[in-house]
Amino acid sequence: MLGVSDKLKHMLLFAIIVLAVVLLSQAIGYWVNTTIPRNSTIEVNSIIHFTHVRNFGGVFGLAQGMGWLFALISVALLLAVAAYLWLGKSVQRYEYICLGFVVGGGASNILDRFLYGSVIDFIDIQHIPYWNYVFNTADVMVHVGIWPMLALSLMQDWRRDGRQSLSDR
Repeated sequence: MLGVSDKLKHMLLFAIIVLAVVLLSQAIGYWVNTTIPRNSTIEVNSIIHFTHVRNFGGVFGLAQGMGWLFALISVALLLAVAAYLWLGKSVQRYEYICLGFVVGGGASNILDRFLYGSVIDFIDIQHIPYWNYVFNTADVMVHVGIWPMLALSLMQDWRRDGRQSLSDR
């Protein structure tokens, strides 16, 4: 269990990551919004294109026109994550780091909805079968947080279960 001092240090690390992700995502979104006309594409190479589109809905463009609902749900989820980190008794350091990326990405998409009325998407990966989604830096940051957290959590459970089974013999 972490002491209050350690908890504050970890929460500060979490807050710094959230802020850095929001600032980076918003700066890139601002650049896209002011540089690339909406519904136009810049080809970076044969695979990566920057295509400025707007998402007025939720994940993968679902429920267009209901962005306010996704913003509301997202705010509640981000507050729940922060509460988990602050109130949790056995939260690991990697969770503060990984969830900092997730919350930062989510907060940036919420900020897009408030500033622009939609989420600015622009990363358009071409030539992948059955893939026609356009996403943004904030979405990438969510994945930067989720996948390592999932892997680390599974490894930690595997190690703990392995130790328990050895001690039970």
